[in-house]
Amino acid sequence: MTVLTAVAPAKVNLFLHVGPLDADGYHPLASLVAFADVGDLVSVQSSDRLSLTIAGPFAEGLSAGPDNLILRAVRALADVAGIAAPALAFTLDKRLPIAAGLGGGSSD
Repeated sequence: MTVLTAVAPAKVNLFLHVGPLDADGYHPLASLVAFADVGDLVSVQSSDRLSLTIAGPFAEGLSAGPDNLILRAVRALADVAGIAAPALAFTLDKRLPIAAGLGGGSSD
């Protein structure tokens, strides 16, 4: 079975400016980021159902349940595409510390 794996790199905000609230309710952002050579690994392969396994040195305390952002993103994409959630098994090898300001969650 084919497994696709990608690095979700750490990122560091070198500059972040949050502008005043717009009429649409959003703040404009100006940002400069640098990506590091380290990161989490995200793998995916065909399966009989949508699932997520979390491993790695910083996996403790992370939920692999339906509220996880990876699974939520997959379901949201399927909804927009008008299809059922795909039968895929995701594995997150969590190598970046949680809440360390390295953008691991958003990168994953």
